[in-house]
Amino acid sequence: MPDPQCEQPQPGWLRPDRPGEHREAAALLAAGIAKARSGTGGLVLLRGATGTGRTSVLEAAAEDAAAQGMRVLRARCAPGFAAGPFATVLQLLDPVVEWEKPDPAGDEREQAALLWRILHAHAGEAPMLLAVDDVHLADGPSYRWLVEAARHVGRLPLPVLLAVTERSQYDIEPPAPGFTHTLSPALVDTHTLAPLTADSAARLVRAEHPDAPAEWIAACTRAGAGSPLLLRALLHDLGAVLPVAGPHHPSGGASTPTPYPPFPETSAALYPGSYPSAVHWWLDSAGPATAEVARVLAVLEEGWDGTADEPAGGDPGGAGLLAEVAAADPARVAGWLTAMTGLGVLRPGPDGHPRYAHPLLRDAVLTGVPDARRRAVHRAAAEAMLHRGAPAGVVARRLLPSGPVGAPWAPAVLRDATALALRDGRSDRAVAFLRRALEEPLPEDHRQRVLTELGSLECAGPDSSAGMTRLTEALRLHGTPQDRVRAAVALGTALAGRGRTRAAVEVLRTVDDQLSGHPDLGATLQTASALLSDQDQTVRQDVYRCLSDTAEQSPELVAPAARALLVRYAATAALTSADDAMRQVRALLAEPAHPLTEPFLLGTAAAVAQWADELDEADRLVDRGLAGQRPDLLHPMHAALLNTRADIAAARGEYALLPAERPAPAHGPSNVHATTLIALVETGRAEEARRLADGFDLHEAPDNWELNRFLYARGVQRAAAADPAGALLDFLECGRRQTARDVVSPVVTPWRSAAAECHLALGSPREALALAEEELRLARVWNTPRTVGRSLRVLGTVTGGRRGLRLAEEAVRLLTDAPAAAQGELVAALLAQGRQLTAAGERTRARECLRTAARKAERLGAVRLRTLAEAALREGGARRAATVRTGSGSLTGSELRIARLAADGRTNTEIAGLLHLARRTVETHLTSTYKKLGIRRRAELGQALAGD
Repeated sequence: MPDPQCEQPQPGWLRPDRPGEHREAAALLAAGIAKARSGTGGLVLLRGATGTGRTSVLEAAAEDAAAQGMRVLRARCAPGFAAGPFATVLQLLDPVVEWEKPDPAGDEREQAALLWRILHAHAGEAPMLLAVDDVHLADGPSYRWLVEAARHVGRLPLPVLLAVTERSQYDIEPPAPGFTHTLSPALVDTHTLAPLTADSAARLVRAEHPDAPAEWIAACTRAGAGSPLLLRALLHDLGAVLPVAGPHHPSGGASTPTPYPPFPETSAALYPGSYPSAVHWWLDSAGPATAEVARVLAVLEEGWDGTADEPAGGDPGGAGLLAEVAAADPARVAGWLTAMTGLGVLRPGPDGHPRYAHPLLRDAVLTGVPDARRRAVHRAAAEAMLHRGAPAGVVARRLLPSGPVGAPWAPAVLRDATALALRDGRSDRAVAFLRRALEEPLPEDHRQRVLTELGSLECAGPDSSAGMTRLTEALRLHGTPQDRVRAAVALGTALAGRGRTRAAVEVLRTVDDQLSGHPDLGATLQTASALLSDQDQTVRQDVYRCLSDTAEQSPELVAPAARALLVRYAATAALTSADDAMRQVRALLAEPAHPLTEPFLLGTAAAVAQWADELDEADRLVDRGLAGQRPDLLHPMHAALLNTRADIAAARGEYALLPAERPAPAHGPSNVHATTLIALVETGRAEEARRLADGFDLHEAPDNWELNRFLYARGVQRAAAADPAGALLDFLECGRRQTARDVVSPVVTPWRSAAAECHLALGSPREALALAEEELRLARVWNTPRTVGRSLRVLGTVTGGRRGLRLAEEAVRLLTDAPAAAQGELVAALLAQGRQLTAAGERTRARECLRTAARKAERLGAVRLRTLAEAALREGGARRAATVRTGSGSLTGSELRIARLAADGRTNTEIAGLLHLARRTVETHLTSTYKKLGIRRRAELGQALAGD
C-alpha cells in the first residue's frame, strides 16, 4: 500500500517556482514546525541582506503551518514602530489577548511575566507558530521579551516555534549585536539567505517572459542585483509595458515571439515605479551613512564614460576616494564594496573596480538626488583626486560634470589634460576639456588662449560653425600681441578653408595695423596672408604683387619666411632653377627666425626641396615643421606640411604610403583627394579610383589650387581608364587655371606632357608635339632629373622613330643616375624605351628593358606600370614575364621602411605616428610583408631582414 503522505500536496515554500536559494531555509522551518506539532518548541532565525526574501520565506512557512492546523501569530516590525512598550509583542499576541492586556504604566518585568503567562496558556490549547519579521526593528521591551521567550521555548516542553527574521548586511555603520547574541547556539537553528544566482534569477525572469532574448534576460538579472525584492519589483514594472508571452496562433500552433524593445537604463522608462521605490527602501534600510556612500558611488560612476584606461576612483582601490567624498570610514567603505560585490549589487567594471551591476540600478540609486548635490560630489572628487596625485586627465574628466569650481587649479588641470589628450590623438576629449575650462572664471588673456585653442579644434572637427564663433570672440579680447596673432592666424586659416580667402587676408591685415612696434609679429601676419592667398587666384595676385614690391623697395621689411614664399612663387612661374632656389632657401634657413614665422619658413622650404628632388632634406624639414606645430592651434602650414609629405611619397613612387582609404569629402576636392586618386590608379585599384573621381561636382567646388591638382589627378585616372578624350579635357582645364595663377612650371602639375599623350592617343600628333616641346623647355629651366626625364620620355614617345628612341634613352640615362625621387619616372621611361626598342625591331634589348621596368614597378608597388610592362613584354613576344622577387627584395619601399621600424621594436601606433600614417595602413603593410618574407610573427622580422 502506498504511503498516504506521498499523496499530500507539497508545502508551498517548496514549490518549483520558488527560488532555489530559499529551499534550505524552507526545509529548516518545516522541520521546526514538525517539532512544534509534536510538542517540542524551538527557535529558527532567518538572517539575510535586505531584499533577499526573508519575509517571503517566513510568510510561506506561516501559510503552511496554518494549513496543518497550527495557530499562527504574526508581528512585522517596521522602522520607527514604537507605539509603546511591548508594541511588537502586543501585535503578535493581539489575536489571543482579550481583557488581559498589561498596564502600559506598569513595571517592565511584571508586564513581561504577564505576557508570557498569556502565551503559555494559549500554547496549551494548540501548537503555535510565532512569526516575527525584522526583529531587529522591534521596540526594546519586545526585543528583550522575545529573547527570553526563545530561552523558555527551547527549555520547556511547549508546542511553540518562534521563527524570526533579522537583517544581516554589511553597512557603513557598525552593526549592533544580533538577536542570538546572548543565546546558546544549542537553542537556535540559524540560516543565512544567499542572494539569487544568475541562473535562479534568469529562471524567474524567463517564467514571466519566455520569449525574451537572452541579452534582455541577462540585463534583467543584473538589474535585479541578486535580490528577489528588486527583481520582483522590476518584473512588475516591466510587465506594465511588455506582454507576458507572444500571442497564440488561432489554429493552436506555437506562440509567436514578441519583439522586445531595448532594456531600459533609466527609471524614467519604468511604470508604475515599483523598482525605484524598492531601491529606495533598500537604501533606507541600510541607514543614512550607507545610503550616502551608495549615492556618492553612483554619482562618481555616472560621471565616468566607461573606459578602462583610467581608474574611476582615481586611486588603486577606489575605496579611499569614495570614503573621502562621502565622509565615511575608509575601512568600512572597503568592506561595503566587497560585501555588495558578493551580493550582486556591484560587479567589477572594465578597470577592475566595483561598479553597479546595471545602469538601471545606478539610476534608481540616484533618483531624487538633485543636480547641485551631484555637481558637489564631482567637485569634491576632483579635488581629492588632485591631492592624491591622480593624472591630469583623470581629474579633468571628473571636472566635466562638476560645474564651475572657482579655484585656479581647475582651469590649469583642464589645460594640462587637453595637452595630454591631443598627444594621444583624442581631439574630442580635448574639446570637452576646453569647453569646460571656459566655465571657470578666467583672466582675459587666458580666456583668449582657451578660445583660440578650442575654436581651432572645433573648426577642424564637425562643429566648425561653433569654432568660427570662438575664434572671432578670441580676436576681440585684449590679450598679449602674440596671442592676438595666433588667434588671427587661426581665424584666417578657418576662413580661407571655407572659401573666404579675401576675408581671411583682411582679418590678418586689420590685426597687423594694430601691432605697430612688433615687426616680427607683422612679418608673421604678412607671411600667413601670402600663404592663405593661394586659395584664391585674384587675392593671390594682389598679395604677391604687394609682397614682391616690398621685397624690391624695402627688403628689410620682408621676413625670411615671406622671402621663401617668393622663391616658391618663382619656382612655379618658371623663373628660377632648382639649384638656385635651393641655394636661396638654405640661406634663408640659416637666418634667425621668430618662433611664429618659423613654421612658414620650414614648410615653404620643404615644398621647394621636394620639387628640387632633395627628398631627404624635404623629409627632415617636414618633420621639423610638424614637430613645431601645436595640434590645438589652427595653422595653414599644418595642412601644407602634410601635403608636402604626400607629395614626397608620390615623388618616390611610394604610393602605398599615401592614404589607403578614400578621404571623406569636405567643401570640395583637396590635395589629399588628388594624391589619393593617383595612388589608387598607380596601385591598380581602378574601380575605387573611378568612384573617387566621380564623387565631386567640380562646378560647385571652390576656385582654388587644390581644384587644379584634382583636375590633373582626375585626368590621370581617365587616361588610365582608356578615356583619353575625357582626360585631355581635364588636363587642358588644369593648365588653363594654373597658367592664370602664373603656375607654368611642370614641377607642380605636368599637365602639358599628360595632355600630349592624350593628343597622340586621339590622333593629333602635331598638338602633342607642341605641348611636349614646351614642357621640355620649361622643365630645363627648373632642371631636375625628374621633370626633365619625364619631358624627354613624353617627347620621345610623341616624336617616335630613331629620334624618339634617342630621347627615351636619354631619359633613362638621366633618371638612372638620379636620386630616389625619380624611381617612378624611371619605370615609365624604361617602359617607353622598351616599347620603342620593340618598334625598332630590337626585341632582345626591349625585353631586358621591360623586365627591368616590371621588377622596379613591383618593388615600388606600382601595379599599373608593372601591368603595362608585362603587357609590353607579351606584345614583344616574351615567353615569360619578369621574375618574381622574394625576400626583402620583394618588399616595396614603404613596406621595407615599416618592417625595419617594426623590427627595431616600434609598435604599430608608434610607426603610424612617425610616418604620419593611419594605424590600419601600417597593419596592412606588415601583413603583406609577413607573406612576402614567409614569416608569421613580428619577432621574426629582424632575422628575415638581416638574412636578406
